[in-house]
Amino acid sequence: MNVEQALPLLGGLSPSEFMRRHWQRKPLLIRQAIPDFKPSLSIADIRRLVKREEVESRLIWRDEKGWNMKTGPFSRLPPQKQAGWTALAQSVDLHDDATAELLRRFRFISDARLDDAMISIAGDGGGVGPHFDSYDVFLLQAHGKRRWRISRQKDLTLIPGLPLKILQDFQPEEEYVLEPGDMLYLPPHAAHDGIAIGDCMTISIGFRAP
Repeated sequence: MNVEQALPLLGGLSPSEFMRRHWQRKPLLIRQAIPDFKPSLSIADIRRLVKREEVESRLIWRDEKGWNMKTGPFSRLPPQKQAGWTALAQSVDLHDDATAELLRRFRFISDARLDDAMISIAGDGGGVGPHFDSYDVFLLQAHGKRRWRISRQKDLTLIPGLPLKILQDFQPEEEYVLEPGDMLYLPPHAAHDGIAIGDCMTISIGFRAP
C-alpha cells in the first residue's frame, strides 16, 4: 500500500497524516469510514457466540443498586428489547474470518500493536459507563446508533469499589451520534461514554500502547 494514499477509512487522511496528527494524540470522528458497512455477524450471532466456553465475554448492566458485571459464557442474555444492558465478546477475529479480514484495513499500524476486535451488543440505553482505555481504539458502528460523549480531561479518578472502571467525575466536551459505517478513533486515556440508541452493535478495534 502507498502509505501516502488518502483513505476513506481515515476520513480522507493518508496513514502518515493520521499517525502524525492523531495517533496517540487526539480523537478523530470519521463519517462513513466504511460506506454502507454491514457486519458479517448479526446481533443474534453475537448472542450465540457469548454462549461458547472458548469466547471471553462480559455482561454489564446498571440497576437501582448501581453497576453490575458478570463474565461468560452465558446460557442466556437479557431480551433484546430490554433496556440498559451490554454484552461484550472479545477477540471475535479469532472466531470469524470476515472480522479478521476487517482488521486488515488497519495494517498501516504495526501488527505488533494489534490487540483484537471486540464486539459489543446492547439494548436501548446500554453502555459500560464513562471510562478510559490504556490503548488506542477505533470504534466502528456496525448496527443501530450509539451516542458517544468524549472528553480530554486530565482527572481520571475512578469510583472505588465497583466491578468495572467508571470515572468519578466525567466532564464531556463533545458529543456525536454514530450510525453504521461511522467510526471514532480515541487515543489512550481519552475519557468516553457510549450509550446505545435502540438495538446496537459496535466493533472496537484495539491496539496496544507502550
